[in-house]
Amino acid sequence: MFLNTVQPETVSLFSSTGSDPLGLFGTACDSALPSDSFIHLLVDKSSLPEPAPPATPICLPQRNEKSDDTESSVSGLDLNQTVLHIQSPTIRTTYIRCPPTNSTQLGLKHPWIHIQVRDLGRDWSFEIGLVDRSSRVGVVRLSTFQKTPRLYTLGPSSPPLLHLPLSFPPISSRPLTAWATVTLHLPTLIAHFSSSATLPRGPESSSELGGALHTGASVLIPTPSFSHTSHVKVYATCRLRRIWFTQRGPSKPAPWEFELYGDEFRE
Repeated sequence: MFLNTVQPETVSLFSSTGSDPLGLFGTACDSALPSDSFIHLLVDKSSLPEPAPPATPICLPQRNEKSDDTESSVSGLDLNQTVLHIQSPTIRTTYIRCPPTNSTQLGLKHPWIHIQVRDLGRDWSFEIGLVDRSSRVGVVRLSTFQKTPRLYTLGPSSPPLLHLPLSFPPISSRPLTAWATVTLHLPTLIAHFSSSATLPRGPESSSELGGALHTGASVLIPTPSFSHTSHVKVYATCRLRRIWFTQRGPSKPAPWEFELYGDEFRE
């Protein structure tokens, strides 16, 4: 998509408030679960408009806030903006992906990716395809249900998969907002493939995201020489505000329009 184009320092891949938020993405839902597997644009604060029936959004997790021996339930600082609601009890069946098909590579060379996401109290996962300078591909997947790093080799026709754990602050920790910005340095991630010989290998069984996982297959492991990103895939269940790539890390402030702003301020 972008491999042979001039790439600015910052590239916004997804914005929920854009004129066509999913213009670069393909989507998939579980047709067997029409009431609980869907992708829908709504306002974060009000959860409106509601999706078309029979789709039913889950109840948002509530945080308990104590003050003067009293306890009240609050939802945190919501965004008074349109966001993308991705929901399903079967994570692997409901997702957005850029590019929509495997036949095209994203081709962004930026070393940093940033994802603004809201924890909805269910398991959530996203993955990034990374390509080295020898055109070897590896997939890094981060999931809230994964407990330890594992390297999976699914066979010679599939790239190796490095599955890493991801955690949100617990509800009881009283974070300022239910939203978070996940920032990853992609050259560091791709280097873990070549240093992952000491990682436990995935069992020959089905993973939470589906597919039989076989060890010992003859696959090409990418080297630490990061070239570009091949794809980005965000699974259920979460709310998504923005995905963007940068040449510099979090030490450089993001453009003001990329920041998360709640509709109220609480000391």
